[in-house]
Amino acid sequence: MPAPKGTAKLVGEIARGVYRFTMHDNRIDSQSDCYVVVANERAILIDPLPMAGQALKKLGKVEAICLTASCHERAASRYRRSFKAPIYAPKGAVDFERLPDHRYISGNRLPGGLQAVHSPGPTNAHYSFYLRRDGGVVFCADLLTNANGPGLAFVADEYQDDPKGTRRSVRRLLDLRFKVLCPNHGKPIKTGVKKVMRQALAKDAPLQKKGHK
Repeated sequence: MPAPKGTAKLVGEIARGVYRFTMHDNRIDSQSDCYVVVANERAILIDPLPMAGQALKKLGKVEAICLTASCHERAASRYRRSFKAPIYAPKGAVDFERLPDHRYISGNRLPGGLQAVHSPGPTNAHYSFYLRRDGGVVFCADLLTNANGPGLAFVADEYQDDPKGTRRSVRRLLDLRFKVLCPNHGKPIKTGVKKVMRQALAKDAPLQKKGHK
């Protein structure tokens, strides 16, 4: 999917060395977010939107671009050209506008200390990223959103390849040790994160049961 029109603005540092950019995404008429992880004065872009140039420049030299899925290609090719930074994308992911430089699988270590966690459901080649430092940060891509109403929610089933798989992936994330959850759509959760995730699963369970009689 091509990049949205406009420019994502830097919101701030949500955890040590983790920065969030946000914008209204004209493609989906909703909020979209992306993140930058800074390690040793090097910046790693996660599912990059078109970001405010001066704000991005201040974070450090862009070392790599890491994509959680092919649908999050966004402005990746632009930043590969601008910074000569390689793109890392899931093995098995298809429909890229420009092919990535590297493919990863579950468990692989990526630049910036990110660990690839296979999180199928929205698509099969869909991943979360796990950053262990400072109590842990999980970038959950499209598993959960926090943009349209109170609390975390699941994307409507018709926009997922395997809705039940998405729920299983969220439950598996609960096994990781982390304090911050970063969705691609909406504000990160920084307080009581696992409790909030369990609440989303509990709230969703009756809907899933009703929809799959």
